[in-house]
Amino acid sequence: MNLCNEKHIIENVAFNQHMKGITMDTIEILKNLAIIIISAKLFGLVARKFKAPQVAGEIIAGLLIGPSLFNLVADNDFWAGMAEIGVILLMFSAGLETDIDNLKKSGLKATALAFAGVIVPLVFGTLLYMCFYGFAPIGSTTFIEAVFIGTILTATSVSITVQALKELGKISTEVGTTIMSAAIIDDVIGIVVLTAVLGLKDPNANLSAVCIKTVAFFAVSIVAGVIIFKIMQRLDARWAHTRRIPIMGMALALVLAYVADKYFGVADITGAYVAGIILSSLDDSSYIDRKMDISSYMIFGPIFFASVGLQTNLKTVDISILTFSLGFVLVGLLAKIIGCGLAAKVLKFNNSDALKIGVGMMTRGEVALIVAQRGLKAEIIDSKYFTSVILLIVVSSILTPIILKAIYAADEKRA
Repeated sequence: MNLCNEKHIIENVAFNQHMKGITMDTIEILKNLAIIIISAKLFGLVARKFKAPQVAGEIIAGLLIGPSLFNLVADNDFWAGMAEIGVILLMFSAGLETDIDNLKKSGLKATALAFAGVIVPLVFGTLLYMCFYGFAPIGSTTFIEAVFIGTILTATSVSITVQALKELGKISTEVGTTIMSAAIIDDVIGIVVLTAVLGLKDPNANLSAVCIKTVAFFAVSIVAGVIIFKIMQRLDARWAHTRRIPIMGMALALVLAYVADKYFGVADITGAYVAGIILSSLDDSSYIDRKMDISSYMIFGPIFFASVGLQTNLKTVDISILTFSLGFVLVGLLAKIIGCGLAAKVLKFNNSDALKIGVGMMTRGEVALIVAQRGLKAEIIDSKYFTSVILLIVVSSILTPIILKAIYAADEKRA
């Protein structure tokens, strides 16, 4: 009897200690979550005040509260999981904002510009890395790292460009429309490249197998997408503008993200992006996007961008990475101008318009961060390279509007 009581007492003590541990962990999470959201939003507003992207401020907030300075919040599996949800919601929203009709109308011009905007930065970025860390045979670890650095440079974020063109009253011109269409196609191609490079990380994988799996995923997505769209179209007609539609949309994004990664070896963000594209032609697509934006803007987005700062320790940054970062920024800017600018010249745009297109395509934003984060998760690159990506985002976001306005001003003087 005494043995039973003693056992019971021991079990109660163990249970109480376990529950206390859970309670303390929960309290710590709540405190850290408050720190992340308040600091991210505060610095996001400051960045916007200085005409910089809000995400740049949120990243800086992560740097300040992370190991680089005050070390108030430690990066762990919980924040990694929350950031993962954040990036999936971001890519789902990007897919929802894709205008399929514009893509069809843009035709060969935008597609050619997009390919040039991917291939040239990919090659330049790969060569840059090899110039710093040595040339290596195809398939080696160094080669994959180099190609991944190039892949980060393929991303385009035209939100800053669009804002600058709106202020100039040039958003509806041929140049403005071409930039927006090419940027959308650019991101689609960039995601396919990302998927292929991530597949090469698997030592048992080969390029042909990766390509087959990628093509298979997109083929299945097209067939399934048509069926899903028809079903969602009927549900949307029946329950128009109700919360059921965004909930089902988010569920679709999560399911496709899981299926892409689990069964095709394709990045989960690709699945989420495809889910957004499938629903982008629904009457309520903008309503779904607004509802997704609430969760993303309030919680998951700030956590994702702050987590980039949390994963970066500037104390470990040395002269070599600073030198690389400067080269990364320079190559990142010039690669888009050269690739897209020359392609625009071939497509019969005049010199001034070709330069506008090249400059308009050189901004980087959240997609570049998402690609870099994927490389870190797959252990292809080190977190120290986030410094280079953050610097590129900030510099390109500041320079693009300034250069565009200068080019348009010069055109007006010549006229």
